[in-house]
Amino acid sequence: MIPRIRSYQPLQNFQLLVSFDDGRQVRYDVADDIRTLPAFRDLQTEQGLFENAQLDTSRTCIYWNDQIDLPSDAIYEYGVTI
Repeated sequence: MIPRIRSYQPLQNFQLLVSFDDGRQVRYDVADDIRTLPAFRDLQTEQGLFENAQLDTSRTCIYWNDQIDLPSDAIYEYGVTI
């Protein structure tokens, strides 16, 4: 079952605070992705891009543009439970 995102909030230092429908809340470090995935580097170099994260209509993906997105299952699995 794909976890659905209830809410999310971009935080400082390229962190995301994400709440899921099952009540789990995690902090996900996007800085790791920025270091390892070339497409994610725009989040660091384009002023304000990170703060403009959006949730797709299925609530299974946070995205910033056509090239940068994070599926909810990756956030769920690799995020640190709060």
